[in-house]
Amino acid sequence: MSITESLSLALKNIVSSKVRTLLTMLGIIIGVAAVIVIVGLGSGLENYIADSFSSMGTNTLTVSVQARGATRTMEVEDMYQIVADHPGELDLCSPTVSMMGGVKIGTETTSTSVSGVSEDYSHIYGYTVAQGRGLQYSDIATRSKVCVVGAYVNQAYFGGKAVGQTLRVAGQALTIVGVLDQREDTMEEGGSDDCLYLPYSTAARLGGSRVSSYVVTMVDEDRIDQSKGVLESALRSFFGSDDYYTIITMSELLDTMTGMINILVGVLAGIAAISLVVGGIGIMNIMLVSVTERTREIGVRKSLGAKEGTIMEQFVMEAAVTSALGGLIGIALGYLLSAAATVVVARFMGEALTVAPTLFAVLMAFGISAGIGVLFGYLPAKKAARLNPIDALHYD
Repeated sequence: MSITESLSLALKNIVSSKVRTLLTMLGIIIGVAAVIVIVGLGSGLENYIADSFSSMGTNTLTVSVQARGATRTMEVEDMYQIVADHPGELDLCSPTVSMMGGVKIGTETTSTSVSGVSEDYSHIYGYTVAQGRGLQYSDIATRSKVCVVGAYVNQAYFGGKAVGQTLRVAGQALTIVGVLDQREDTMEEGGSDDCLYLPYSTAARLGGSRVSSYVVTMVDEDRIDQSKGVLESALRSFFGSDDYYTIITMSELLDTMTGMINILVGVLAGIAAISLVVGGIGIMNIMLVSVTERTREIGVRKSLGAKEGTIMEQFVMEAAVTSALGGLIGIALGYLLSAAATVVVARFMGEALTVAPTLFAVLMAFGISAGIGVLFGYLPAKKAARLNPIDALHYD
């Protein structure tokens, strides 16, 4: 019997028992769909995080200085000098001061993100000013009580006319001199447009703290290791030790986040794949039942000269086809669930996260499903092939 004939006979046997076949394939269908959705979700998260980090600047180095106990205390001018001494690797620099507490606008207190930065901060991250002006060097030098707000703050609290208005940060009144252009498709509280920037010198005075964090850009993003090495060497020479500073690149954070996502997706996909094994056991059980039901048929075929290999091929083919069909249905279901998950995430979380099934996940899931059919169909096929034709013919 040829493979084509075995395939045709397998399809006829499957069609003749539609309900039983569907129940048999259920574990395979669920497993394949789950693997596709989970891997697609992981791929979507990776793309989302990559886009988020790209907007934060993948060509930046974040420096945190812990000068406590050091023989020298780093001033802002010292960091600027280090950057200026290495023009081939380092470009712009901005001290950053994060301020805790809310922003008071009129009688309302908000949770707007507040940061003290330099005049170069907008150039580092590519922020553009839609109204008024950005921060200037003179604002830093004179510790001016001015600020620039995001598009959300401008619309939500000032009706689009924030320039010239005042608000209070840490009890100090600040005049709004500029509004940043909108960065997100939809503006909402807590988003990237819900922000406020003031001179770092003013922020340090209001917060009663020293500047301990800096953002430094690299001249060439493709030479991250070299640029980071130059900055590390300069800071080591300044402090005389590696204990008083840390340098983190956005690309390192991105790699770390991606690695964590891949581990999580791998674990979840492994758990989902357990249902594939369960589906394989179901296929084996049903095929054993099928062998029992068709014992007389096997006896007739063997008495007419059918070889063990032919009988085994027929039952293995039937198990493989059942599993493969379950895999195809699972792939279709996986695509539907992925599309539904994309809509649900966008609707309820407000995030543009696309759950996109990958070709690798589809091929892997289908290959595993077909392989499981062959693996778990082997034992029933072997049992059928080894039946004694005389005993099989007398089976009732």
